[in-house]
Amino acid sequence: MSDPCILTEIRKHVGIITINRPKMHNALDVPTLLELENAFQSLENDAQCRIIVITGAGEKSFVAGGDLVDLNSRQGLAHYQEFAETIHRVFRRFETSDKPTIAAVNGWALGGGTELLLCLDLRILADSATIALTEINLGLFPGAGGTQRIIRQVSPCIAKEIMFTGGRISADEAVRVGLANRVVPKAELMTEVLILAEQIAGKSPLVLKLLKRTLRDGADMPLPNALAHEQAMIGLVLDTRDAHEGMGAFLEKREARFAGQ
Repeated sequence: MSDPCILTEIRKHVGIITINRPKMHNALDVPTLLELENAFQSLENDAQCRIIVITGAGEKSFVAGGDLVDLNSRQGLAHYQEFAETIHRVFRRFETSDKPTIAAVNGWALGGGTELLLCLDLRILADSATIALTEINLGLFPGAGGTQRIIRQVSPCIAKEIMFTGGRISADEAVRVGLANRVVPKAELMTEVLILAEQIAGKSPLVLKLLKRTLRDGADMPLPNALAHEQAMIGLVLDTRDAHEGMGAFLEKREARFAGQ
């Protein structure tokens, strides 16, 4: 019996998804994407889970892109209707989730691996990690949302150089250009990620949800509309018990106890 492609666990309030195809460098094919989608949905629906971490199995790779054997077997229409449809849906699910997400990048994030981390809120990289949109080297270009997400997250000239050359960039360079939050020693990656995740999980899950929606929706609005949206959303926050628990705890010099209400 083969090992599952996706491993899931919950530590305290932190859900951890591990893409478990180390012999294939955690490459993504349709069955793996469907398992990944189901695992993510399960954690989204679990009230115990307040934040979701995604990482890769093994020593070398976070995700080394799409499964090229599978991709090379397809023509355009079949690719559009199955693989592309699936990966776009799954990645958009991550991007629009109400729960905060963290990429724990333990190694190569190539092609679809970089496109995956572009969907996640925070990115912590091992010092051995490398990032690249390598598709141009294969006669392709990023087609799992990469062209549209990277151009919105870093300077257009940097984004174009990354896509036009297909070259790899180091973890430190990824931080410098704004694609990642920070770099940590590889042996300390999950420890550091869990410290960050538990810090965020200690905040109000309801307010985090409203904050994420404010950020997500406002990003597609002109500034005056986005500011009006923010004004309405902070009004909703002030109707939550957690907002008054937080302010009350500060005034009373005690630790806040957020219940997600």
